[in-house]
Amino acid sequence: MKVLVDTSVWSLALCRKHVSSDSPVVAELAELVREGRATILGAIRQELLSGVRTSAQFETLRERLAAFPDYLVTTDSYERAATFFNQCRSRGVAGSSTDFLICAVGASGRLPIFTMDQDFERFARILPIEIHRVQTALLQ
Repeated sequence: MKVLVDTSVWSLALCRKHVSSDSPVVAELAELVREGRATILGAIRQELLSGVRTSAQFETLRERLAAFPDYLVTTDSYERAATFFNQCRSRGVAGSSTDFLICAVGASGRLPIFTMDQDFERFARILPIEIHRVQTALLQ
């Protein structure tokens, strides 16, 4: 089963200079990549590439991400994202448009979401999404 990897996880693994290679999150992403299960949305790709300081860093990151084709986002996904936004807002839970698009794609594609963003825990109490957890063996 594919896993939708959120910006926070990609950023930790690919963008931060001082990340331990034995980080459980990075190890889990590496395993998903090895298994061919990691997937990305174009909106996540855009978030990762936005704000990169130098053109050399931009190109390096763009090349690394090129190995992962964008998961197809349909009109239904955008409409479902708006519905999810409204559902959460009515319950006092806020999030970004990209967060709700991730939730919509995850729900409609039955893709667990691998994230470090705690907002998704709040979304999961309201929305039909599954959070991908770091496998216990990697935590030991």
